Amino acid sequence: MTILALASLCGCGRRGGDVYSLEFVSMGTTASVKARGENPQKACEAVKEVFAEVERLLNAHDADSELSRLAKLSDEEILLKCSPLVRPCYEAAFKLERETGGVFSPRWRGEGTLDLGAIAKGYAVDLAVGKLREKFPDGPETLVDLGGNLRSVSGEWTIGLHGGGETFVLKPGEAVATSGEYFRGKHIKNARTGGDVEKPVYSVSVIYPESAMMADALSTVMFIFGREKGEAFMRKNYPSGKVIWINTEQNR
Repeated sequence: MTILALASLCGCGRRGGDVYSLEFVSMGTTASVKARGENPQKACEAVKEVFAEVERLLNAHDADSELSRLAKLSDEEILLKCSPLVRPCYEAAFKLERETGGVFSPRWRGEGTLDLGAIAKGYAVDLAVGKLREKFPDGPETLVDLGGNLRSVSGEWTIGLHGGGETFVLKPGEAVATSGEYFRGKHIKNARTGGDVEKPVYSVSVIYPESAMMADALSTVMFIFGREKGEAFMRKNYPSGKVIWINTEQNR
């Protein structure tokens, strides 16, 4: 449901200044670990392990994944039977479904289905950040990126948004995610109506402290709600988040 399109201006690819970047494929998209000062190979391997485990459990396209096996159960039964590793992701998704009146829903494909695609990548990033902080407490300044779901493990990183030319600094612990339909076309659905998003903005980015999972999910919610309703929702429910809107008119 979410397309995330951001780029670190501090360097990507191989070497760029004092930033070293390792890229790999995970959860159906490109992932990377960027570090300042020394090679992030060990950190990259740790991140790969986390992403692989989350994908094994939450892959909606794998009939043998835990998520697929639990799909026909009630929300309450899912929380009782799911792996403790991913329970917080389910809990957050079900909570957002209630708060948004069903606009955001892990069952957006229909009754008896489950799809955490709009929140799982962000959650995987949070787990990876936690593992890196545990294993490398004195490691180099590091940025974790999974398909454009970014979170700073440590250090400040300058980030550029697609369209509009806006940049900002991602501070230690902060995460950012972006939703838009300029790359994949129409694909974000209003789960309550089952239809496409009406009169969408070009893109919307959410910066959130200490949670890539919430940045991931809330960027989708904001894109569906639109600016006026979205801002009101954030003020009421998630005042710690910051929203950056890029209007369609700016990018024609």
